[in-house]
Amino acid sequence: MHFLTTLLLLTSLANVSPSGDERGAFDNPDTIVVARDGTGQFRTVGEAIEVCRAFMDYHKVIFVKRGVYKEKLVIPTHLENIEILGEDVERTIITYDDHANILFENSQLSTINSPLKMGTFRTYTLKVEGSDITLRNITIENNAARLGQAVALHIEGDRVRVIGCRLLGHQDTVYTGKASSRVWFQDCYICGTTDFIFGPATAWFERCQIHSCADSYITAASTPQDVPYGYVFSHCRLTADEGVTKVYLGRPWRPYAYTLFIYCELGNHIRPEGWENWRNPENERTARYYEYGNTGPGAAINSRVSWSHQLTKREAQAITPTTIFHSETNWLPE
Repeated sequence: MHFLTTLLLLTSLANVSPSGDERGAFDNPDTIVVARDGTGQFRTVGEAIEVCRAFMDYHKVIFVKRGVYKEKLVIPTHLENIEILGEDVERTIITYDDHANILFENSQLSTINSPLKMGTFRTYTLKVEGSDITLRNITIENNAARLGQAVALHIEGDRVRVIGCRLLGHQDTVYTGKASSRVWFQDCYICGTTDFIFGPATAWFERCQIHSCADSYITAASTPQDVPYGYVFSHCRLTADEGVTKVYLGRPWRPYAYTLFIYCELGNHIRPEGWENWRNPENERTARYYEYGNTGPGAAINSRVSWSHQLTKREAQAITPTTIFHSETNWLPE
């Protein structure tokens, strides 16, 4: 009888939108369950995000059961300490299909009310504005056709952890969009075509598979001049689709772009020169491109561009999460 009562309660919660009073019912550290089939408290991830209290001082888990959730989501700045946990990384999918060249009407952005292009930064499937957010064991996808930039995951919050996730797209899959943000990627699969990891944040990628779907560029960091570290890829594996043979490690979206590949396995799809200047020789004076201790056919350094750098052993030993995250590492996974 107790089980039946609980089941009826969960079913009723799944079929109503949360009012203010109902939001209060979720002001606790208990897990919220999302299920497309109605067996959780909510049928969409967006509804579960909506009931979370602002500036929570406890850890709140949104457990997302297997299913395809076509949603365009924002975790706003007033939400903290939330974890979105998928039941099955390959079968729990949040997906959307916006791309930069979609035309839409917006009278607030156009004085003549003519169609505008969406642009890169509105195309996200999931945008994380809040800090201390964790994404775990879930797929975030932008499945738009190759018609322009199409972001799957857009991060602006600080101390964001992305663990054991699949991040799928074509051009501009992952955008780390704020210079003051610190982001940790661990055991993730990230795929795309052009500049599919880009932005100004400081981000560490640990044991990730970075998969190129076309001959193009992996990274397009835009690290500001006064930010000492940008992207660090540690113990990652760089792979590619069959027939992909001409991929650059990166090109500088802004002049002081910082990218380091350390102890990574580089496939034979990586071009011998490694890096490109974005058709601007001036970037060669400022871009901060480094490598150390990499292996694989794409790791040969004898043909690298002269303006990239191989770290010394001592310099490499100094590159740690503690160093790049300003000695604040209590938010990292153990």
